[in-house]
Amino acid sequence: MIRRPHPAGAPAAGLPAAALRERGLTILVGLFLMLQPLATDFYLASLPGLSVRFDVPPSTVQLTLSFFVAGFGAMQLVSGPMSDRWGRRPVLLAGLALYVVASLACAASPGIGVLIAARFAQAVGCCTVVVIARAIVRDAFEPAAGARVLARASSLLAIGPMAGPIVGSLLEVRYGFRAAFLMIAALGAVLLAVAARRLPETLAQPDPRALEPRRLAAGYAALLRSPVFVAYTIVGAAMYGGLFAFISGSSFVLIRVLGVPTAWFGACFAFVVTGFLVGTFVCRRLLPRRGLSRTLRVGATLAAIAGIACAALAAAGVRHYAALLVPAFGFLLAHGIVFPCAQSGATAAFPDRAGAAAGLFGALIMGVAVAVGSWIGMSHDGTPLPLSMTLAGAGIVALAGAWRGVMRHPGHP
Repeated sequence: MIRRPHPAGAPAAGLPAAALRERGLTILVGLFLMLQPLATDFYLASLPGLSVRFDVPPSTVQLTLSFFVAGFGAMQLVSGPMSDRWGRRPVLLAGLALYVVASLACAASPGIGVLIAARFAQAVGCCTVVVIARAIVRDAFEPAAGARVLARASSLLAIGPMAGPIVGSLLEVRYGFRAAFLMIAALGAVLLAVAARRLPETLAQPDPRALEPRRLAAGYAALLRSPVFVAYTIVGAAMYGGLFAFISGSSFVLIRVLGVPTAWFGACFAFVVTGFLVGTFVCRRLLPRRGLSRTLRVGATLAAIAGIACAALAAAGVRHYAALLVPAFGFLLAHGIVFPCAQSGATAAFPDRAGAAAGLFGALIMGVAVAVGSWIGMSHDGTPLPLSMTLAGAGIVALAGAWRGVMRHPGHP
């Protein structure tokens, strides 16, 4: 079921009614969510060259990623309540504007310090857009319909990690790292123009007290006491942790351990990401038949099977890239089923605090991602086992959360 948008500041009444119908909003939300992978995947191929260009060790260059993750995680606790206070539209447009300006600053960086700071600012803008996109879906749709919108939007989102490394590599070879950030800024500017023209306000009633520190803390505490929010967040965090484990560790395992040529890594990565794309289509087919909570449990079961298979192959000493790629494909397929349901389920019970709920959900899963990424770096032992065991652990936690948490506290069908 689609809710009617609420004009608040923007001339939403002048927009055609189709602007907030499922297809139109899906495209916008998908483009909003795509900003996060584009901000990183476009310049991944530039990381080795940045160390030489700025005459700094690789560990310093790695801070351009670490500060982005830190900024993205921390800002989620603020940007959601800001949109509860002032409305979705103005805060989202401000986030897009910051994203564009920060991307231009990245492109113009004269040194690594400026680039790190600009990446942090870019993360703040990006995070604001992503969090509010989730809140907009909660405003405009009932939970099951919202999960379908997020699944369709995730199909668009998959284009970023599939095409980003390839396009970024071409830009790096031909023009250098600045071209990647100029491309990111151009895409952000186009999206800003489209959003300014086409996106109406969706928040029914702004909350003037949403940013009061005491009330904000009490609101987050109430969310953490909610068994519905906790159940869906545990499942979402486990799945995102498994995804981040693959992102963090796959290049080391595939290239250094399993002997995949560097030139083939992009194709291997794209193959696995295709699983996520397939999963979003499966999610959309399952939701009308099984409902949100049952669809999530199907995906979590598949994630556990894929993760355990990956760990079993590694423990058995199978040293072939297919032993990692095929189970990882299955895990990301499960992620495409589970994650839209987890996002929608975590915010569905809180229509008056959808921004805060979306922000806390995002901050928690990002915190798990940082911890998993650190674990993958520390545990690497020259074998596929640590990465494979992490995928298995993520799948098992997601399955336990789905059956013991979501099944007891579904919040909705």
